[in-house]
Amino acid sequence: MDGKNIVLGVSGGIAAYKACELLRRLKAAGHDVTVVATESALKFVGIATFEALSGNPVSTDVFTDVPTVRHVAIGQQADLVIVAPATADLLARTASGRGDDLLAATLLVSRAPVLMAPAMHTEMWTHPATVANVATLRSRGVTVVPPAVGRLTGPDSGPGRLPDPEHLAQLAELLLAADPAHHPLPFDLAGRRVVVSAGGTREALDPVRFLGNRSSGRQGYAIALVAAARGAEVTLVAANAALADPPGVVVRPVVSAVELQTAMREAVASGTDAVVMNAAVADFRPADPAAHKIKKTADTGPPAIELLENPDILAGLVADRGADRRPVIAGFAAETGDDTTSPLEFGRQKLARKGCDLLVVNRVDGGRGFETDHNAAVILRTGGDSVDVPFGPKTVVAAAVCDALAAALAQPGDPVATNLSTPTADSTDLNTRGATT
Repeated sequence: MDGKNIVLGVSGGIAAYKACELLRRLKAAGHDVTVVATESALKFVGIATFEALSGNPVSTDVFTDVPTVRHVAIGQQADLVIVAPATADLLARTASGRGDDLLAATLLVSRAPVLMAPAMHTEMWTHPATVANVATLRSRGVTVVPPAVGRLTGPDSGPGRLPDPEHLAQLAELLLAADPAHHPLPFDLAGRRVVVSAGGTREALDPVRFLGNRSSGRQGYAIALVAAARGAEVTLVAANAALADPPGVVVRPVVSAVELQTAMREAVASGTDAVVMNAAVADFRPADPAAHKIKKTADTGPPAIELLENPDILAGLVADRGADRRPVIAGFAAETGDDTTSPLEFGRQKLARKGCDLLVVNRVDGGRGFETDHNAAVILRTGGDSVDVPFGPKTVVAAAVCDALAAALAQPGDPVATNLSTPTADSTDLNTRGATT
């Protein structure tokens, strides 16, 4: 992605120090970042730090560099405005349209996408005034990310922590990559409960070794991150993923396929509107895992390992549904194709076999898909329509999946929306028979 002009707003909370890491990530991605801090923010992090990391001057008031009308120019030139941390005070001033410092004025002027990451004590976050201010901002198209849960200033813990800078950088890249005519983070999943699985299962051979796969969990975590930013109550069932918990998401760790099946069924049984089965599940598991580490011996050679077939979790979730075909269920198919069948054709076969509503097909050969931050996919639906998601950050695929879920959930009489997409021709990336890269 070509470098963009980003305004990083920093307001006066203790989490202001984390803005330095976010700034570093945005700069490393090639963007030009201008820091606009409040006077209070500079009591936590000095001007020299922000100027050294950004390479741009930092000011707080509208009277600095008057001839360039800087309080207007900064907002006009921005491709994206991020505020991290966004304190309760700044949320209130922005919601009421105040322009009493450079950051507030910039937010008034800019017509670029705005991403705000609240950070404050739990009592402040849950106060009716803050709740109302956040609702007002969201109604205007501002993306307000739910805060993380954890240790706050002093001995307190609860919701109110600034989300991890990594997650904020991922959402920033999504907003920058999106079509200007299509907001990738509308607050359209509010009130919905979504269960996402991610990562790769491990099946024990002995206390040391296991059968597994290359899934890092990044795509499933991206879906959970985006769904929560769009208002959903998200449970993430994570199999062996060494990733930071997305803000506003309940994470339930599991190891094996059987544990994953149990956790998914329990999460769905508690009341769920949509399920995204993204985890890479091992097809087989050892029938009798060794109680001790298997030793290599010259006399006997390698041991024979009997394998049992693991449960088909996706098909089981589909079978458990009632006549109303709820919840909406999306599956994933990581495909490579072969000499006679394309990845997309394999995906269509899997969609028919599993009986889910949506299937996200992505190629995983040639270094794609696994253990990377980028992906491309085609979303298939049971009615035959498809959406081609071009190569880009995994949050872009996540946003397309959330679009499909929101459309499906908006059709009470039809679990899969008829307007998911204009039907497209087969993806040139996925549908070439036996293609290699």
